[in-house]
Amino acid sequence: MAYSHILVGASTTPARPVILRLTGSDLFQALARGFDDFSAMPSHAVFLCVIYPLLGLSLIAMTLGYSMPLAFPLAAGFALLGPLAAIGLYELSRRREAGLDCSAAHALDVLHSRSLAAIMALGLLLMAIFLIWLAVAEAIYVSNFGYAAPVSIRQFVDQVFNTPAGWHLIIVGSGVGFLFAVLTLTISAVSFPLLLDRDVGAAVALLTSIRVVTANPVTMALWGLIVAILLVIGTVPFFLGLTVVIPVLGHATWHRSAVRR
Repeated sequence: MAYSHILVGASTTPARPVILRLTGSDLFQALARGFDDFSAMPSHAVFLCVIYPLLGLSLIAMTLGYSMPLAFPLAAGFALLGPLAAIGLYELSRRREAGLDCSAAHALDVLHSRSLAAIMALGLLLMAIFLIWLAVAEAIYVSNFGYAAPVSIRQFVDQVFNTPAGWHLIIVGSGVGFLFAVLTLTISAVSFPLLLDRDVGAAVALLTSIRVVTANPVTMALWGLIVAILLVIGTVPFFLGLTVVIPVLGHATWHRSAVRR
């Protein structure tokens, strides 16, 4: 029974949420509402998301000390965990939309959600995708430069940008990274917000997210592009911009839902 609850929720008959059509204007409206949430709860958002850039910097520092070529894949792939990292923001937006108290402490109400086990299951899936991406990125580097690590950042930059192998690494790595990003967007487009809203189970939430993307391919591709651009902007300087970008995107993701509530 516990496993079936994780997969399909409390109902004996798995739910089939109604999928809505999204347009570009819906996305920008969601971003506006996300920024409005951030403006209304800035201290809460920064409190939740300042850990994100600090963790990113720490991971990169650790990587530079172990395997310099993994620094960029780590920074780029860290965004794959964004949907999970922002779940407290979804909860705050949900409460504010419902007219409930949205003080910072309520971000932790996720821990009392009926869907907590399903949320954790999808979180582990995202973590697995992140780790697989790192392994694939390292394999791509090794196939181009071998196992010998560069002795300095300057040598590494010279290898990547001034050699044919380096440009092959950039092209192949970017292409493979794009596929991982598409996969992550597809399975997490609405899954985490949906689980906060309803106890439908991980399998239903994941399949609903896939249905949303297939029903709105162009709009969701635009959303992915918006997210990518804002995340790149947020990394300057030293990932500090993410303390604004991540909360705005997190709040906007709740409002962008393509599932009828």
